[in-house]
Amino acid sequence: MGSRRAAGILTAAGSPLAGGRLLTVGYGRAVSASESAPAAPEPTRGGTSAAPGGASGAASGGTSAATPGGESGPRAVPGHDPRAQWVVTLGVVVLAWATERPLGPGGRGLAVAALLAATSVALMARHLPVARVPPRIALIWLGCGVVAAAALIGTGRNGAGYLFAYFLVGHIGFRLPLKPALALAALSSALCGGVLYWRLGPGHEQLSWTVGVTTGIPVVAGILSRSRQRAVQAMIQSAESAERAARAEAQAAVLTERSRIARDVHDVLAHSLAGINMQLELADALIDTGDLEKVREANDKAHSMVKDSLKQAQWTVHALRADSFPLVESLTAMTESSGLRHALTVTGSVRDLPAQTTQNLLRIAQESLTNAARHAPGGTAEVKLAFTPDSTTLSVRNGPGTRAGAAGVGSGMGLIGMRERVALLGGTITAGPVTEGPGRGGWQVEAVIPG
Repeated sequence: MGSRRAAGILTAAGSPLAGGRLLTVGYGRAVSASESAPAAPEPTRGGTSAAPGGASGAASGGTSAATPGGESGPRAVPGHDPRAQWVVTLGVVVLAWATERPLGPGGRGLAVAALLAATSVALMARHLPVARVPPRIALIWLGCGVVAAAALIGTGRNGAGYLFAYFLVGHIGFRLPLKPALALAALSSALCGGVLYWRLGPGHEQLSWTVGVTTGIPVVAGILSRSRQRAVQAMIQSAESAERAARAEAQAAVLTERSRIARDVHDVLAHSLAGINMQLELADALIDTGDLEKVREANDKAHSMVKDSLKQAQWTVHALRADSFPLVESLTAMTESSGLRHALTVTGSVRDLPAQTTQNLLRIAQESLTNAARHAPGGTAEVKLAFTPDSTTLSVRNGPGTRAGAAGVGSGMGLIGMRERVALLGGTITAGPVTEGPGRGGWQVEAVIPG
């Protein structure tokens, strides 16, 4: 062990035997933040397939992910800079060629040169992407590299060619599955130790056979490096899945909010503008008849509808802006603004409801009262709010009108909107004419919301 070759094992920067940085860098093609994988096809966006040899995604060191701007882009996997790994690889190759002897055009010198070339190619090939090299080809290539490294140890008299065995075995642990990796590591220890123990070349004069046996140890560090990379990639894939789920949830929330706003706009504009338009057309038609009294009546109705529309618009803006507001107080203010004093009846134990439930119940009440005022003007109306342990029930009933209403106005979208609101809350709604009891001939809407 007292030779330059033996001392080189212990003094090399980041000694493989000491578990230093040099060995760790050399095992696997560790992944860099500056290197990324090609973007995955759109149908399987964000996915990462398992790479041959068990090192998933090690070929390129990255997985496709969405950037903050919403576009597909690389997501860096933590690891060593591949440029540093190339420096290590080239450093080992240059050191071996500079120190390994004999070198010459014939005889043993030619054999040493050929073995140096073979091991250099085998070592530099570790930078090939894992996904591009089939497992069987990798097994053959690394196996031949181990055999060439053992032959180089026995053939050369001195030099640093023995480093090839350490780095190749370390990369075997990173690239190959567990059983083939352990088998090749055992083969390396047997060949390198055997060459030195049986004195099959001049190499035994410089190295002890125990050094050859240790060439199989770096496989452990390679396996650990691969396991660490797998864990990091699993974490990244999990984060990407969560990110995609969050984007989908946000998009669904946007669509839901758009639907809610569309219902609110319909409740305020569709009914109001349709009624106002009808009255104005009627007034325009009556001008030709010269019946100014009827023209004035149609004009007054149009003005009344405009005022009602302004009140509805105020409630809509209030509902869109407020996150949560008291249901009972809001219903009381709504009925009073509609000219219905003491029309609200509350039963049960009053409790706070979720903001979405409160908003939708208020919109249902507003739509029902608007329809009552339009189709049964002058009639009575009552609003009942019942709290039970399992549900909340809102009922709006109006009696028959005392004067002609705007029959035929409306598209039925108001009732559809109310049904959509109740469906979003998992409740039920019934709407239809009152056929018996007080208010017979009128209309009733009843919504039951669970919870």
